[in-house]
Amino acid sequence: MNGTQKITITNDDGQIVKASAPVIVSASRRTDIPAFYCDWFFRRLGIGHCAWINPYNQAKSYISFARTRCIVFWSKNPERLMKYHQILSDLGIQWYIQFTLNDYEKERLEPNLPPIKRRLETFKKLSDMIGCEKVVWRFDPLVLSDDLKVSDLLTRIADIAESLSGYTRRLVISFADIERYRKVKCNMKTLKTDFREFKEDEMIEFAEGVSRMNKKWNLIIQTCAESIDLSDYDISHGSCIDRQLLIELFPEDKELMRFLGKTATNDIFDMSNATYKDKGQRNLCQCIESKDVGQYDTCPHGCVYCYANTSAEMAKNNYLAHLKAKHQETIIYPLAD
Repeated sequence: MNGTQKITITNDDGQIVKASAPVIVSASRRTDIPAFYCDWFFRRLGIGHCAWINPYNQAKSYISFARTRCIVFWSKNPERLMKYHQILSDLGIQWYIQFTLNDYEKERLEPNLPPIKRRLETFKKLSDMIGCEKVVWRFDPLVLSDDLKVSDLLTRIADIAESLSGYTRRLVISFADIERYRKVKCNMKTLKTDFREFKEDEMIEFAEGVSRMNKKWNLIIQTCAESIDLSDYDISHGSCIDRQLLIELFPEDKELMRFLGKTATNDIFDMSNATYKDKGQRNLCQCIESKDVGQYDTCPHGCVYCYANTSAEMAKNNYLAHLKAKHQETIIYPLAD
């Protein structure tokens, strides 16, 4: 069973068009839909489709929700998402969330986020609502500077972990890629502090520290799209859109299980099966196939390390333009040249 099939739909202009119909929707790696675009997303979910603009050639393509069985949300502030929980239940759509909860308040790397105390409260409320196994904690990315040491990050993670005890079962980490992404490198240069990537020995130092502390927390700790092997510290390579997690969370959803290749006699999954690997992600990414409905340059959080924004100003302007648009199939309402 393919993760995305092509079907025909009627778009907002009354035209018959081809659309991708994914089983799993990602909402979204490219922008924070729960924080800023909940109304748009759930309106489009009710209509049955949305559109996506290719950032490279500006071509419009369509995404149908006709076959959607699961949505994986990504957010740093999903407070608004909670009021839509019942809608997802009524539609019979499964979901879980990757909740990025960092502490870079001192460094102002995430300038437009609520205080960490409020984000912790949101995390706990969401966990109480849907279950701790469905709220994945991400501390992502991990970044260093002359003033921000490995030991500082370990202390901050420990503080968050203590607060989240009983509210999550999983921690996902990744080390910042600054040189890899031109946008990130340029945005980082706007700060006076020289933030930098981890060296391998610092990754090991961090892994040793977090593994030692995890004897108390007993979390599943995974890396996201990292080449380094940290298995000696009980840290495994993870996947954000995770087949095994989906099987554990939603075993009663027969259609989803059929897509995942899980039957009563099939408990083993071979990740070499190319039909499951998301070919649109980096080679090191282990996520299975999904369709992302987000647009680049639309998240006004203004996180300095963000690879999805060319600039905070552009993202802010696109968000404001979105708010002025009464009806649209796409998240972003294109600005005039």
